[in-house]
Amino acid sequence: MVNGDRLAREFLDYLVVEKGLSRNTHEAYKRDLRKYFDYLKDCGASPEGADSSKIAGHIEALMRSGLSVRSYARSLITLRGFYKYLLKKKTIAVNPCANVDIPRMPKRLPQFLTLEEVQGLLAAPRLETRTGLRDKAMLETLYATGLRVSELVNLRLNSINLQGGYLAAFGKGSKERLVPLGESAMLWLRRYMVEGRPFFSRGKDSKYLFLTVRGGKMTRQNFWVIIKFIALRAGIDKKKIKPHIIRHSFATHLLEGGADLRMVQAMLGHADISSTQIYTHLTDERLRTLHKKKHPRG
Repeated sequence: MVNGDRLAREFLDYLVVEKGLSRNTHEAYKRDLRKYFDYLKDCGASPEGADSSKIAGHIEALMRSGLSVRSYARSLITLRGFYKYLLKKKTIAVNPCANVDIPRMPKRLPQFLTLEEVQGLLAAPRLETRTGLRDKAMLETLYATGLRVSELVNLRLNSINLQGGYLAAFGKGSKERLVPLGESAMLWLRRYMVEGRPFFSRGKDSKYLFLTVRGGKMTRQNFWVIIKFIALRAGIDKKKIKPHIIRHSFATHLLEGGADLRMVQAMLGHADISSTQIYTHLTDERLRTLHKKKHPRG
């Protein structure tokens, strides 16, 4: 399957360069292709010679292995992209995935924090320490803007415009969007940049806004440890704390407050409004629950 490995590398390189594929998605696609190639090897087939029956057989094998619908649906999406690329390069004449349907995935409603829980989380950092000041600035920025964690940790000094009251975030596909900050986030960013960040940078010329105690760039993993620790201090159920919990809370609270769906879509950086509409299900569900509890005829 040497030729298959070469085609996979070329395909993944194409996605990184042309489509701005993230590192995590790159690794997921790579694993999907490796499993598919192993299946083809057992069948005595090659990627270029596979037909729709091989695609269907591979998906059935994944289903029998106990994978979730979401996981084998993503595998099929990977294979569709792979064969679309081979067709474009004229490596194959017919796309074997063309008539293989992606299974319907059950919609999972994102979890979010209540307003009281968010307020507790924002109040938990110890502001007498520089790390607490940094953590406070990060949390306030995250809740004010709804950034993805990856977008937050990749913010640069020149991404922030405190005079204008907004930041520039680079989302999926390196697409830039401007998001308003709000007074509270700007207040804590100013304090962090004056009182905290110079201590972390130790005179080094780092372009990134949020730094670790050693002066390095903050990572998703660093932030994940920080937010779990702060949530524990705030008395929030650790099962509720997920990487995007504050982003989900931001969107839910905005819509509950009457924000326009298109405005929320723009701030979240969703290419398709259907990705934003899932939050309307959350707010609708909460309204029904509230009505049932509080209305005399509920």
